[in-house]
Amino acid sequence: MVNETGPAVPAPRSGHPPADSGGVDPADPVGAAWADYVAAARQLDGVRRAAATAASEQARFVQAAREELSVVRARLAPQQSQLRELGVPAISLVPTPPELTEASRTMAPGPAAVLASLQAARRWVDAADDTLSARGLPRMARWPSRPRNLLVYGALALVVPLIQLAVYLATGTGPATALALLVGLPMPAVAFMTGWLAVGRLFRPRPEDRVDRTPRFGALVCLVPAVATTAGIVLAMLAG
Repeated sequence: MVNETGPAVPAPRSGHPPADSGGVDPADPVGAAWADYVAAARQLDGVRRAAATAASEQARFVQAAREELSVVRARLAPQQSQLRELGVPAISLVPTPPELTEASRTMAPGPAAVLASLQAARRWVDAADDTLSARGLPRMARWPSRPRNLLVYGALALVVPLIQLAVYLATGTGPATALALLVGLPMPAVAFMTGWLAVGRLFRPRPEDRVDRTPRFGALVCLVPAVATTAGIVLAMLAG
């Protein structure tokens, strides 16, 4: 039989000496058969040992790949959440069929190839973190920030014009209306600065994240209502 330390075989039943590499009589068929049996047992034991070693290596690769996969998943989850909150479409965060096919082809050789691919993915995740921290999001991902920021800039931009309009409707073309127009001149700048600070506080998931405040868009939103209201009240006062 075959054990861990090597093949242990009984002695031949004939009166001849045990067959090994140099003690076989070529004319003795029993000794020759015994020598063949011992050689086959040793060969099978070598195959068994090689298979056990290969299985151990495979198990080690599988365990390492599972650990690496857990790390990559844990790193990707907050990145995806951050990108979704900043306006990146969900479809852009899903791999395409050609990408899945290429990934499957790369990992087809076995657990070792899977582990190598996951290690490469972890390096890509690290690079993505560095890119987002250093440069912020690409320009194409900033466009959805405008409707979101409009809620803040627009609300602040309408406060003073609505007050001016209410004063004009209540007092007519009097000193109160003129004072309201005068006080309202610097208010677009005040509304813009307040909105700029509010966007940073309301839409920043973490202190270290970078938020797109769309400053030019915000300045335009704050300026247009003030100019339109002031021009309308002035024209009404002149006509009256």
